[in-house]
Amino acid sequence: MMNVKDLTSVYDTIMSIPGMNDQIKIDLKISRRNVLLLTQARRRALKIPGDGSNPDLIDIASSESKDELLALSANCLQKSGLVDLNDRLAKLSEILRVLTAT
Repeated sequence: MMNVKDLTSVYDTIMSIPGMNDQIKIDLKISRRNVLLLTQARRRALKIPGDGSNPDLIDIASSESKDELLALSANCLQKSGLVDLNDRLAKLSEILRVLTAT
């Protein structure tokens, strides 16, 4: 089994392959429901750190890559007209978290 340092090195090598930083165009058709799910998945992945014993690619990604993911998510929300709904769902989720914690 690989240790964390070795796994991080493998991920870093894969991300350094020529062309990995090239911009690509993706024609994406996605439901509004999945835009919301994608936004929440991205938020959770960036908010919850890995346990260190088994890092994921997101754990070693650069801050620039994470910023690009945030921008992509915001762009999807904007194009789908779900910015306001997403904000309200986030507030509702926070309220529910507080209520269940007490």
